[in-house]
Amino acid sequence: MIAETATNPILVDSSGWVEYFGESPKAPQFAPFLEDELRLIVPTIVLYEVRKKLLLTAGKMIADRFLSVAFRTWVIDLDQHLAIAAAMISIEKKLAMGDAIIYATALDLHAELVTSDQAFSGLPGVTLL
Repeated sequence: MIAETATNPILVDSSGWVEYFGESPKAPQFAPFLEDELRLIVPTIVLYEVRKKLLLTAGKMIADRFLSVAFRTWVIDLDQHLAIAAAMISIEKKLAMGDAIIYATALDLHAELVTSDQAFSGLPGVTLL
């Protein structure tokens, strides 16, 4: 677990990484969050989701660029504690498995979750771009 500082960590959902590396119109909105590497946390499921999406849509070079940035952050493994918490969150908040794991990670680490995914709309601790 990372140490909590005066400024809490940031967790950018897979949608934000894809927007940023896909150079979508929302990329500039995600830039300040993704370029704050000292505060940025990345759940392993985000590594999977973003790598897969970028390989399919943008190619290996962009997918590799994503990994080079992601590996300079705090990569958070899915452990038994997060898996159990995500199961409850999935039921309570009606989130898909990946989204529940991401949200559980954000809650556990007191991180701001930044996303463009409407599935997180209205949840505490979420910044929807």
